[in-house]
Amino acid sequence: MQKLLVTATLFLSFIFNAMAQQPEDKNALQQQREQLKKEIDETEKALNETRKTAKVNIGQLSLINRKMDLQGNVIDNINHEIRNLNDNIYLAQKEVNKMSRILDTLKQEYANSMVYAYKSRSNYNFLNFIFSASSFNDAIKRIAYLKSYRSYREMQAENILKTQDMLSDRIKILSGTKIKKNQALQEQDKAMEQLQKQQEEKKLIVNKLKGRQKELTAQVNAKRKQDAKLKNMITAMIRREIEAAKREKARLAELNKNNSNTKTTTNNNTRATKPASKSAESVLVSSEADKELNASFETNRGSLPWPASGFIIAHFGANKLPGGIDYDNPGVSIGVKVGEPVKAVFNGEVTLVSYMEDKQVVFIKHGKYFTVYSNLASANVQKGDNVKTGQLIGRAGANDDGQGQVDFILMKENNNVNPEQWLRH
Repeated sequence: MQKLLVTATLFLSFIFNAMAQQPEDKNALQQQREQLKKEIDETEKALNETRKTAKVNIGQLSLINRKMDLQGNVIDNINHEIRNLNDNIYLAQKEVNKMSRILDTLKQEYANSMVYAYKSRSNYNFLNFIFSASSFNDAIKRIAYLKSYRSYREMQAENILKTQDMLSDRIKILSGTKIKKNQALQEQDKAMEQLQKQQEEKKLIVNKLKGRQKELTAQVNAKRKQDAKLKNMITAMIRREIEAAKREKARLAELNKNNSNTKTTTNNNTRATKPASKSAESVLVSSEADKELNASFETNRGSLPWPASGFIIAHFGANKLPGGIDYDNPGVSIGVKVGEPVKAVFNGEVTLVSYMEDKQVVFIKHGKYFTVYSNLASANVQKGDNVKTGQLIGRAGANDDGQGQVDFILMKENNNVNPEQWLRH
C-alpha cells in the first residue's frame, strides 16, 4: 500500500510538471503563420498593381506563383500544428486514463483501510494498543506507529483530492486541445479553398498569356537582343578596367625598378631589393583598398540588400514561359513600380553610366566583382563616383508591358554569377 502511494505521488508530480509546460514550437508556428499571411497580403497588393495594366503579363504570373508558394507554406504550417495537437491529445488521453486508474486504486485502498479500522475499533482502540506494550520503549514505538498510520491515511485522502482536481484539469485541457484541433482543421479547409482559387486564377492567367504567344515571343526576342547588347557593353567595360589595372601595375613595377637601381649597396650583407611579393589573385584587386573591398564583398554573400523593393519576374538562368517560350536570363528581373528607387547593393566605384535605347545602365565595381543595374528611367550617379551600400543610383523604368522593372546582373570578372545567391533572403 505504501509503495502504491509513493508511485502515485511521483506520477502526479510528473503530470503536474507536464501540464505546466507549453509546446515549445507553438508560438514559433503562430509567428511563422502570421509572417506568411503578411507576405501573402503584400503579394496581393503587388498583384493588384499589375492588374491595373491593360494586359495580363508575366509579372502577374510570377506573383500568383509566389502567392501559391506562400499559401502552400501556410498549409504546411497548419498541418504541423495539427500533428502537434494530435500528439498532445494522444498523450493527454493516456494521462487521463492512467490518472483515472490510479484514482480508482487510491479510493479502493482508502476504503479498505477505513473498513479495516472500523472492524478493529473494539479490539484495538488507541489506549489498549499502547498499554498492551511489553515495555516503555515498545509503547513509544506503538505511539509513533499510530501517528505514522494516521498521517498515511491523511496523505491518502489528500492524494485522492489532488488526483481528482488534476484529473478534472487534465480533462479540461484535453477538451480545449480538441477544440483547437477543430479550429485548426477549419483554418486548413479555408487555406485549401484559397489555394484552389489561386490555382484557378493561375490557369486563367496562363491561358491569357498563351493567347499572347506571338507578342510574348516578340518581347522575349527583343529582350535577348538587349541582353546581347548589354553583354557587349559589360565585356568592353570590364576589358577596359582590366587593361587600366594592368597599365597601373606595370607603371608601379617600373617605378619600383627605377627606385631600386638608384640605391647604392653599402654592405655586402645588405640586399639591394626585397623578394618579389606573391602575385595578386586578380589584376583588378592589386591595391590594398581593392583587396579589402573585394574581401568584404565576398564576406557579405547571401546578405546583400536587394537593389529595389519588389518581386522576381524572371529568375537567373533558364525560365520557361507559357506557350513553350524559353528565356535564359543573365541576371534577375525585379518587378517594381515605375520610378521606384534603385540602390547600390554594396560599396564600390561607378565605372560606367550609359544609355541603352531610351533607358540607362549603371555599372559599379566591387574589387573583381561588378554589379549592373539596367532598365533605369534615370541615373543619379556618374562615372568615377564612389557609392555606398543603399545609396540611390537611379529610378526604375517600364518594360514593354508598361510594368516597372529593374534588371540586376552580377559579374565576377567576365563570368555571370547568380545574384539570387548573393542577395538577402
